[in-house]
Amino acid sequence: MPYLSSLLITVSLLFSNCLFAQDSAFKIIEKSDQQMRGESSYSEITMNIIRPDWTRSMSMKSWTKGLDLSLVLITAPAKDKGSSSLKRKTEMWNWVPGIERVIKIAPSMLGQSWMGSDFTNDDLINQSSIVVDYHHKMISSEVFDNDDSYVIDAVAKADAPVVWSKVRLWISKDTYLQRKVEFYDEFDELVNTMSTYDIREMGGRSVAARMEMIPADKPGQKTEMITHQAQFNFEINEQFFSQSQMKALRD
Repeated sequence: MPYLSSLLITVSLLFSNCLFAQDSAFKIIEKSDQQMRGESSYSEITMNIIRPDWTRSMSMKSWTKGLDLSLVLITAPAKDKGSSSLKRKTEMWNWVPGIERVIKIAPSMLGQSWMGSDFTNDDLINQSSIVVDYHHKMISSEVFDNDDSYVIDAVAKADAPVVWSKVRLWISKDTYLQRKVEFYDEFDELVNTMSTYDIREMGGRSVAARMEMIPADKPGQKTEMITHQAQFNFEINEQFFSQSQMKALRD
């Protein structure tokens, strides 16, 4: 009986530790998401799409409010200026001014390239999905870019409307920024790797001023995003995130 009692205590402790690890992983992911977006956010960004034989640049502005609302506006070059992408809860749309059409982004389109870049529609306007649509598990601690980081696996919940079946994240223990993220498909094969650099102060908090997305199977190809300025935790009306607003926005 003493042996059985000891065994039960050991199993109970292991189970408790497992639950604690899962809970801690979720809280770190949640805190990381909050650190990067705040209650609301605004940023001005340059996106450079880099290919072996050419490079294309775009300028954009981005707004978010909470987990469910985001809006991205292209401000340059001229041929793309005025194009915008909107997310409200689980619904997403693109506005294409050249043809004056709002195009609804179906779930099957989430994995498609956003504006010809290595970022997907899901990456750009559904970022908070990592908090609500995945189970989280602590894997280890590693150093990335001289930054001691938690390594956490996020595995998609059953029937979650997501592109990636697994996401592995390196989250800074100091700033809680995502320093590296690996994206895996349903066959557990690495598709893209995102890395962040040049951590600096913007809008009263730490921000990764440069972000790179590199596809696993396309040598010499990547997309980088340079954040020039950012603001957080300001008042913005929910009605700003509307189809009428995405059509009306100007540089």
